[in-house]
Amino acid sequence: MKTVQLKTAKRLSALLLLAAGTAAIYSCGSSTANAPAGAPPAQALPVITVSDHEVTSHREFTASIQGSRDIEIRPQVDGYLDRISVDEGAYVRKGQVLFHIDARPYAEQLNTAKASLQSAKAALESASINVEKLTPLVANKVVSDVQLKTAKAAYDAAKANVAQAQAAVDAAKINVGYTSVTAPADGYIGIIPFKTGSLVGKNTVQALTVLSETKDIHVYFSMSELDFLDFKQEFEGNTIEQKIKNIPAVELVLADNSIYPQKGKVQVVEGQFDKTMGAINFRATFPNGNGLLRSGNTGRIRIPRQLAKSVLIPQEATFELQDKVFVYTVLDSNKVEGRPVTVADRSGRYYLISKGLKPGEKIVYAGLDRLRDGMAIAPQKMSMDSLLHANPI
Repeated sequence: MKTVQLKTAKRLSALLLLAAGTAAIYSCGSSTANAPAGAPPAQALPVITVSDHEVTSHREFTASIQGSRDIEIRPQVDGYLDRISVDEGAYVRKGQVLFHIDARPYAEQLNTAKASLQSAKAALESASINVEKLTPLVANKVVSDVQLKTAKAAYDAAKANVAQAQAAVDAAKINVGYTSVTAPADGYIGIIPFKTGSLVGKNTVQALTVLSETKDIHVYFSMSELDFLDFKQEFEGNTIEQKIKNIPAVELVLADNSIYPQKGKVQVVEGQFDKTMGAINFRATFPNGNGLLRSGNTGRIRIPRQLAKSVLIPQEATFELQDKVFVYTVLDSNKVEGRPVTVADRSGRYYLISKGLKPGEKIVYAGLDRLRDGMAIAPQKMSMDSLLHANPI
């Protein structure tokens, strides 16, 4: 009996041990299945250390380009266009013939005027002979001096007729000369709205063409009232003329965003504000010996401004949110934190920061779209000097 009870007790003990082991195994398996997945490795992102730099920023203003003189070419006589000697867009020299107007009517007027002059000269010669003939007769009291005075009056009238006829000849020559329309200066020919055979004249509303003198080019731009107040404070001088003289050489950004190779000088400012636009106009002059610039082109004027040391960061290291500019700063724990910054100005591909960053702080340069506040990264040091070397200010 005792033997049976002992065996039963041993079996029960074994079952309890097996159940405990099974429970332990199940418990361990369950714990492993419920454990959180391992965190992914920190992203390796380029990081730059913020520093301050002495930079030259630029203020840009929309500009229109015109020749130093845009000259309307108009006929001085009426007639039919006999020949057009230039094409639109051609470069011409001063004195070069551009248009020919039928000269035959004016040549005939010249011939008539010359004939009238010869007749007047003959009448003058006759009057002179008459005076010479009467002079001794009056002296000898053969005839009355009234006849001599009459002869002298006729002589003076004949002399005046000669002068009048000569003036008619000169006027006719001028008109013949006007039938060849020449260029008053070197420049480029604009649109020619007339064709051979068109009737043109002094009262024609439309000009034959417009010649743009472009050896020097004028670039017009305007400043708002606020920009103009900044301009007056920025440059030295007691008068506007003195301040304009102290503006450094300016650059012209062309429509394709390239920089015109030669610099210009601001020379003139308009006397008053345009009330409708709230702006005041300036004019800068650029040399244009190579003829790259033409009247009607557009661009932007860049006025340089030397700034004191400012915090400089690449635009790629920023992002915008609700009209504010942010950067991701890197904390000592290598975690990132979004921070708003104040952009004071821009120079090329860089922002000048007035608030929000200090020299020595670190910001993420690229990969900003993958970041969130509090995320840890593996910083990869990147030199700001190398960026400036690759992409100068």
